[in-house]
Order: sequence, then structure tokens, then C-alpha cells
Amino acid sequence: MPDHLHTLVSPLDREAPVGEFVALLKRKMRKELGAKWNWQSSSFDHLLRSDESTQQKWDYMRENPVRGGLVKRWEDWPYAIGFTPPNPPSGPLGLQ
Repeated sequence: MPDHLHTLVSPLDREAPVGEFVALLKRKMRKELGAKWNWQSSSFDHLLRSDESTQQKWDYMRENPVRGGLVKRWEDWPYAIGFTPPNPPSGPLGLQ
């Protein structure tokens, strides 16, 4: 989406503060992109309690560009990084 980012992460330590991951992700992305803009200071996180809700959130994220009228099919979204089903055989979201 042009104005926000969705991620679905599964920390190895369930007690790990999500805010630390978000801060790291924001720093890395700004550096990699050479961005001149600043991230919004806050973020929204939600603890998923079951595989069913994981799939629902995944579907929501994947279809977001379609709902926003940016593409007709989620497969056409050029910024879909790691769009593999939840719980892939290797690595979180299929990323190494």
C-alpha cells in the first residue's frame, strides 16, 4: 500500500517486545531505501491466538491492494514480498 505496511511475524520468544522488531524494521527499510521521509512514530500490533486467525490476517493483508483499488488481483501487486502461505516448510513466511 502506498501509505502503510503490513507484516505478519512470529517471534521465537513469545514474550519478545514487538516494538523492538518494528523499530528495527523501520530503521533497516529507511536505510535500504535511502528514504528522506520519516516513519509514523507509532504502530499497531495484534497478538494472533490461532492458526485460523493467522490465515484470516494473511488473507486480509494479501487482498489489501485489491480492496484499495490498486490492482485487480493480489498477484499483480509489485510490492508483495514473501507472499507465501503462513507456516511454510522453511523459514518465517518463506524468507531466509
